[in-house]
Amino acid sequence: MRELRFLGSARWIGFAIFVVALSAVCIQLGIWQFHKLEDRQVRNELVREHLDTAPVPLEDVVPAGSAVEPDQEWTVVEVTGSYDVDHEVTVKFVNRDGRPGVDVLTPLLLEDGTAVLVDRGFTETLRTNARPETLPEPPDGEVQVTGWLRVDSSAGRQATQVFDGQVRAVSSRGMAEHVPYDLRSGYVDLQEQSPASSGLEPEPRPDLGQGPHFFYGLQWWFFAALAIVGYGWFARAERQERRTAAARAARTSPTTDEAGREVTPAR
Repeated sequence: MRELRFLGSARWIGFAIFVVALSAVCIQLGIWQFHKLEDRQVRNELVREHLDTAPVPLEDVVPAGSAVEPDQEWTVVEVTGSYDVDHEVTVKFVNRDGRPGVDVLTPLLLEDGTAVLVDRGFTETLRTNARPETLPEPPDGEVQVTGWLRVDSSAGRQATQVFDGQVRAVSSRGMAEHVPYDLRSGYVDLQEQSPASSGLEPEPRPDLGQGPHFFYGLQWWFFAALAIVGYGWFARAERQERRTAAARAARTSPTTDEAGREVTPAR
């Protein structure tokens, strides 16, 4: 134990406090990642239930004046109306399988005078900031749309407000000033349409994997263990260095003979 008395020095006490604090933070971050994994698993199960359920009328899920709740997202809904191409916009900076392009967002006018935004799908474009000059046309007249109900993007006003016929994220709130009628909350990712139209790719099925949270959690716990092991390694190295220094000092320290004369040990 005498060899470990250096651990009581101010330097090593400070080092120990740092290691304990670092380990505690890493452990908490690992727990946070595992909580995120649990939340994702719950969400994935809810999404699966929605995707495997038969379509329901939009009015039954989100009546006019109500907001789409997070637990309603990905509900398969059906809605009938006519497209308002005059107020159509594109969602720029969209990538699909590494291909640059835009999503085409078109309001669908309903019988009650309100409208719901419909993401009609993706079209590939040049990697540019400009709005495409031509876009696939929707059917004329009344159409029946079936798709996934989505919540409004939480991006700021600069991303969701229309500029030069484009947005960077979809939000009925951001589009409100762009159209002369009330918009229903959220929007619909089109999957099927009658009568059908071509030229746009519908949104792919959402990723229901577990994501990186499990491995991130293990990684943070590994960092916590590494900090503790590192403290022990440095302490062991310090003890060995002190042993070596003490042995060297003992070999070079003068001693006395029987007559009391100092004798320096031979090296």
